[in-house]
Amino acid sequence: MAEPFELDRRDVRRSFERAASTYDAAAVLQREVERRMFERLAYVKLAPAVILDAGSGTGAGSRELASRYPGARIVALDLAINMLREARGGQSWFTRLGIGRSRIAAVCADVEHLPLKTASVDLVWSNVTLQWATDLSRTFAELRRVLRPGGLLMFSTFGPDTLKELRSAYARVDRYSHVNRFIDMHDIGDLLVHARLANPVMDMEYVTLTYGTVRDLMRDLKAIGAHNVTAGRPRGLRGKARLASVEREYEQLRHEGRLPATFEVVYGHAWVPEGGGDRTADGRAVIQVHGRESRLFGSR
Repeated sequence: MAEPFELDRRDVRRSFERAASTYDAAAVLQREVERRMFERLAYVKLAPAVILDAGSGTGAGSRELASRYPGARIVALDLAINMLREARGGQSWFTRLGIGRSRIAAVCADVEHLPLKTASVDLVWSNVTLQWATDLSRTFAELRRVLRPGGLLMFSTFGPDTLKELRSAYARVDRYSHVNRFIDMHDIGDLLVHARLANPVMDMEYVTLTYGTVRDLMRDLKAIGAHNVTAGRPRGLRGKARLASVEREYEQLRHEGRLPATFEVVYGHAWVPEGGGDRTADGRAVIQVHGRESRLFGSR
């Protein structure tokens, strides 16, 4: 029997297939997180020949990577073929685009089972994708496998406080799971070490979007493909009575005319060691962990 928060990979794919045409208009937070990731990348001295954009979506990150590294080949990989088609303006997913001297190759595949050679990539870039992995330990092992010695993994994902208001409102209405479960930053750091990645650095900040209504929040989540795909979700129609109850519970949080939606954004990076990596005298790995203050901006 599946655990309530277990993700069905087929449902994840179908969700993002349906959201491909609406994703860009609703992905306000995803683009802001991506911008902040690129700010961090600017401080890294790296000249990658091959870059994997793991969970490339509609291709905004891939295009920026191609612009920043004009000599690199970009592999834009996504689970949903419609996302790749959207990135290519409706062209077939296997079309390769030339941007300057770089190329972007679109690949429809699962980040948990990469169709790439071992030690073939210099930089793995992944923006708010890893929260959809069914087995993050296996995913990190795959990403480490394809990275060359000295290669860098840089990613963002979401932590446990993400959508805490929505989760709490639903918890007071029924016993089903309505919001995906997210992994704690410290546990993610441990998984990086377990995957034999060196010098892991973890960083976290809270970002709060504000909405006029709960339904506006739900529409945005659906538009980016982020609605509930857990095994413990309610089956069949949600029902007007249940939704009205959730709205009443959520309304208690209204402040200055707006409803908050919290996202715990986790950033991380780690290297494939060329030598032994960062370790203490007794051989334990060193993980650097940082926190940031909350930032607030509005949506609908």
